[in-house]
Amino acid sequence: MTDIHILDADAARAAIADLCEILSDCINGGASVGFMLPFSPNDAVAYWHEIADAVAAGAIILAVAEHEGRIVGTVQVGLASKPNQPHRGDLMKLLVHRSARGLGLSRKLMAAVEEEAARRGRTLLVLDTATGSEAETIYPRFGWERVGVIPDYALWPQGGYCGTTLFYKRIG
Repeated sequence: MTDIHILDADAARAAIADLCEILSDCINGGASVGFMLPFSPNDAVAYWHEIADAVAAGAIILAVAEHEGRIVGTVQVGLASKPNQPHRGDLMKLLVHRSARGLGLSRKLMAAVEEEAARRGRTLLVLDTATGSEAETIYPRFGWERVGVIPDYALWPQGGYCGTTLFYKRIG
């Protein structure tokens, strides 16, 4: 059985160990999500504490997928804080542990976080993802529109430049 939850700050803090495992697994699987190899679950602790603090401040929506009693997926929406962007959010870090892929969790996570972002007054979401990655192929299937590519935007976790592909989706 799979459940999707939008976490408050306390639940986010309680989930940090699982979230660290997911992030580490995805980075070690080649995901370009802002971190470099080598990367262990312990390397992610400070990051997830920052995210929990941002959830507490109302700056981030954090969703998780729980499958058979274990958190195995997550996604975030950063809520734009500039006065001229109260309608926009930034989708970040759609991550599913490699052991739980193929269960439709990405689609369920995306639907939940898009619904929650719309409930919070967002009508436009944007994201960027590594060009040529497995993740790049997912978003169009979920109704996201490809905008273009910025070459040499970031580094793959093992090193070497990667471009980033930009997407947007109108919601709500």
